[in-house]
Amino acid sequence: MPQEGHAAVHGGEPERWAPSAAGEASRIEAVRRYDILDTPPDGAFDRVAAMAARLFRVPVASVTIVDEDRIWFKAAHGLEGVSEISREPGLCGSAILSDETLVISDTLTDPIACSNALVTGPMAVRFYAAAPIVTHDGHRLGTVNILDTKPRLITEDDTATLADLAAIVLDEMEMRLSALNALRTEQERRREQEEARERADRDKAAIQAFASTLQRTLLPPALPVVPGLELACHYATASPRDVGGDFYDVFPLGGGKWAFFLGDVCGKGPEAAAVTSLTRYTLRAAALIDPDPDMVLTSLNTALLLEPAVGTRFCTAVFGILEPEKEGFAVTVATGGHPPAYHLRGNGVAEAVRPKGGMLIGALAEAHFASHTFHLAPGEGLLLYTDGLTEARTADGHMIGEEGLTDFLAARTASVGATAVIEDTVALIDATPHGAGDDVALLALSVPFADAAVDGVTATAHTIAPAGEMPERRP
Repeated sequence: MPQEGHAAVHGGEPERWAPSAAGEASRIEAVRRYDILDTPPDGAFDRVAAMAARLFRVPVASVTIVDEDRIWFKAAHGLEGVSEISREPGLCGSAILSDETLVISDTLTDPIACSNALVTGPMAVRFYAAAPIVTHDGHRLGTVNILDTKPRLITEDDTATLADLAAIVLDEMEMRLSALNALRTEQERRREQEEARERADRDKAAIQAFASTLQRTLLPPALPVVPGLELACHYATASPRDVGGDFYDVFPLGGGKWAFFLGDVCGKGPEAAAVTSLTRYTLRAAALIDPDPDMVLTSLNTALLLEPAVGTRFCTAVFGILEPEKEGFAVTVATGGHPPAYHLRGNGVAEAVRPKGGMLIGALAEAHFASHTFHLAPGEGLLLYTDGLTEARTADGHMIGEEGLTDFLAARTASVGATAVIEDTVALIDATPHGAGDDVALLALSVPFADAAVDGVTATAHTIAPAGEMPERRP
């Protein structure tokens, strides 16, 4: 006894049954789930139709999907030029109303099928049998049909074979759905990966822009013009995504005096940037109160120890005062745990300015600092740098070190002018296989000869980019 729809019959009058609106909506949803309507021909379904025609020796066999208001042919054997028909009762439209195979031995004797267009039209169908394609959750998607132009009978084994063909169609649809779902999952995964890459690229660009902007706030936008002095600088970060801890500045003190400093805060990132900002402004403020280099570094040491946000971070620095003299400048420098500056005398003379003592800044309350005074004459220069320069490794894997830097500066035959010194030192870094592995800050000061001296000459090269790349020059 069938559960609903036409009974499986061999002639005779079938039961009449109408599906509920909710049941039909659920069935249509299942049809949409398989995403098969209006898809191109498929060999697997074509073979099922051809096999049905051959097994039952009928001129027409088809695989159909029943839509809301039409019956669409996924495969049709012996039926040319027809892709869909209206959803009329009697044949396919009635076959999906039951889980059992529908058999109409003579359509002219069936009260419903007799008025179907396939019966009354040119095809003049007289025999029809169809097995519904039933999903595992009970939805009837369509049918596997066999048609003939003359009445006939089929056996129960024949109806079972037709049901098996419908089951094969369902298996093919399930495999197709599984492949579609796998493809959609892969496409979704790739889309998510692409979106993740795009977000990462945007985040990377934003981080780089933020780091670059923040870095610029920690450095002077340009070096000042100091009468009788040439200035040049260079700055490069090890990574464009990190804010470096290196810093430098040159600023006036009044009375013709100028102050300069260069240093390095331990670490990188926003925390180091906060300490760098505190350090730079503390040095400026302390120098205006008492320009003695030792006292300036002592004030910085106290400020770092009193600021809770600094934590265990410390810094190294060179702080100096320039006082104009009749020819050149008197230079007093103090150091706090920083590599020595170099007094460039020309003719291959490069003397390390290394005041005795000078401890790390911000590490110990009782830290003491040392200073040294010397004369910077016309034709002489001064180079300050952070350890990113001396820690750069040469082709043999060894760091340049202070000894290598001393040899390099002594071997220079070019001018000791600040711009030339900076350019040559950057070229030294660029010549290493991997460039500097750390941030690099360079500051050079030089006194031109009297016949070349003007009110002030300043050359500024600010580079905020990975060390090892060619720096951007801004004269």
